[in-house]
Amino acid sequence: MPTDVTRLASRAARRYLPPRYVWPFALPGAPAWHEARWRWLLQRAPVMTAEEHAARVGVADREEVIGCDLCGERRVQPLFTPRSRKRKQWTYHVVRCPTCTFLYRNPGIQPARLGELYSGGGYGRFLEGKYQNKRRRRYRLVLDSFHPVFADGAGRRLLDFGCGAGLFLETAHERGFDGHGVDLSPDAVERAHKHPGGQKTYVGSPLDVPEIAAGGFDVITLWSVMAHLAEPVADLKMLRGLLAPDGILLILTVNANSLLLKAQRSEWGGFTPNHLKFFSPTTLTRALHLAGFPAVVVQPMIPDGIESGTVPVRPGHERRLRRAIERDNRGNMQRALAFASPDGPQRAQLPQA
Repeated sequence: MPTDVTRLASRAARRYLPPRYVWPFALPGAPAWHEARWRWLLQRAPVMTAEEHAARVGVADREEVIGCDLCGERRVQPLFTPRSRKRKQWTYHVVRCPTCTFLYRNPGIQPARLGELYSGGGYGRFLEGKYQNKRRRRYRLVLDSFHPVFADGAGRRLLDFGCGAGLFLETAHERGFDGHGVDLSPDAVERAHKHPGGQKTYVGSPLDVPEIAAGGFDVITLWSVMAHLAEPVADLKMLRGLLAPDGILLILTVNANSLLLKAQRSEWGGFTPNHLKFFSPTTLTRALHLAGFPAVVVQPMIPDGIESGTVPVRPGHERRLRRAIERDNRGNMQRALAFASPDGPQRAQLPQA
């Protein structure tokens, strides 16, 4: 009898409850509960200098004590200690800036040693692994969400910064863009060269490649790259210099304002071994303005499977999920456009942040 009851309960849950990964968004009362717990966490988190925090947690060989990239604040609020779920292969510490709310890894990775995170030889294989179809679907969804900006490449020059194995460059190639790419992973770039869209991909910094350093790009993309940057504002300034006068920068990155982060905390999927910085819509917009972009548009994102219709959910669940995400942009991911020209959003017929 208990087995039958359990089976019936499980069947009812599958029928009437949304998928588990959207519970923080779609269960009645869940968003308010997680926001309240988040505020309580921030109220209780101590404030100390970055040096005091480093003395508590230690500084590894390739790490360094850093301040906030956005406002220079040297005080931090320690929040999380993510670590490998399978075995203790990696762990680090996530802090919050008490002045501007930016979340970042501290101690951070020394910029000169950032490439060591991608030199193991398996990064390209991971990028072309079982999730590549989901990545391709996400590329299409994001590009189409900014319609008609990316509908037709029309030979426009595009730079994919952090191109990995060239998966997005294939999509760009199919849409008619003249694609270029750079990445820190040699094995990933080697894999990119095997595809038509990845012929113009290189290892290293854009400024190390004359063809790319010459600039004049109509579009620059950063697909899940912002979290990997040791010096994000400096990198954004460099990319700003590579854009044409009416160029566009496209960013997809994890969202530090996510209800899923507030629910899962140290277990959040955005805390991966190579992630260093975690932007909310507010801090991402601030970083882009600091880098010299006069106009920014940030859009909320609902989960890819629901947006594409491949994961069916009940209409009531989807309405609650959309309301929870669209209120203050609280989805797990966020997408943004930054324009080199102040009137870029108007010309693209998009509302400005």
